[in-house]
Amino acid sequence: MKMVGDLLKNFIDQMGFISYDTNGNFDWVSLGLRAIMIIVALVLIFLAVKKDFEPYLLIPIGVGMLLANLAPGLALQGVGEEADGLLYSFHKGIDWEIFPPLVFLGIGATTDFGPLISRPSSLLLGAAAQFGIFITFFGALLLGFNALEASAIGIIGGADGHTAIFLSNKMLDGSMGGSMLCSSIAVVAYSYMALVPVIQPPIIKALTTKEERKIKMVQPRNVSKREKIIFPIVVMIVVILLIPSCAPLIGMLMLGNLIKESGVVPNLVNAASNTILYVVTILLGISVGSTARLTGAPQAFDFIKILLLGMVAFSFATAAGVLIGKLMSKLSGGKINPMIGAAGVSAVPMAARVVHKIGLEEDKSNYLMMHAMGPNVAGVIGSAVAAGLLLSIFG
Repeated sequence: MKMVGDLLKNFIDQMGFISYDTNGNFDWVSLGLRAIMIIVALVLIFLAVKKDFEPYLLIPIGVGMLLANLAPGLALQGVGEEADGLLYSFHKGIDWEIFPPLVFLGIGATTDFGPLISRPSSLLLGAAAQFGIFITFFGALLLGFNALEASAIGIIGGADGHTAIFLSNKMLDGSMGGSMLCSSIAVVAYSYMALVPVIQPPIIKALTTKEERKIKMVQPRNVSKREKIIFPIVVMIVVILLIPSCAPLIGMLMLGNLIKESGVVPNLVNAASNTILYVVTILLGISVGSTARLTGAPQAFDFIKILLLGMVAFSFATAAGVLIGKLMSKLSGGKINPMIGAAGVSAVPMAARVVHKIGLEEDKSNYLMMHAMGPNVAGVIGSAVAAGLLLSIFG
């Protein structure tokens, strides 16, 4: 009977809702924190399935969070502790800086830089939207984060979860022990990317007049194939020479775009834009979600602070883009719709779609999608450059 009792106790102790502290007492705090993260995971999955908010990202992230908090044995272990298994193996793709650059490869293979090439001034709008990164950097410092942590948190303002993962893993201890802060940054960045259609419209409408929102822009010129082939090569040479630390992201982004525009390797384009991109997105999402496991109240407070800072970052990025757009509109004599500045964040193509939708609400014949895509793809380059700049200065 004693053996049966021991076996039963061993079985119960390994259940997901059983948790003990170092003294052998039942750990209600740990159980409560895990319950909070399970609720967050379910909310993310709900937003992805019901509201169609970035489902390709939020579903894997939510499932990763569920796995780590439902089965503590799967969670990534702390520094000095033994770690192995599925989630540990997946997370090596982040530790070894494999997943984010591969995602950028896929993004490059699906991106048309034609709108940016036809209107180079879009680079200013993409750069303006990075203003939120640096505002949030100083805000994070004021809330007690150090310079490395503030840099990683600030990149949320670029509205690019892949860049946030890359930078936080480089800036912070991206190993198993220090992964919670990296995970919080990534989850917040992806969440705000998904909430672009909710957050941006009120800011855009508050900063623009009805007349400005109705401005129709001249159709951009046609860009030649030669220009599209030369563009990624020139960007690689110029940007990486100036900021070598952004080479993994810019290099893979431009490689993906070059194989697309060259037209001679369709199988590589198909692999990069479909198979590789979607497989890596699944693995990246699960890896990020699996590190989202709170182990104490300080981590919970840090997560809340990062959540608030992320909102500040995204709001300032959108506002800065719109305000520079208004300035460009004045200087051009009303030929530029200032709303396209909001698309300067790196959320492609969601931010451009938001601008296009608002334009149609004001005037059914006002098609802004192609005009907004210029700042939008400029934002992808801008966020990678901003990450490299922060890494060069503080890393």
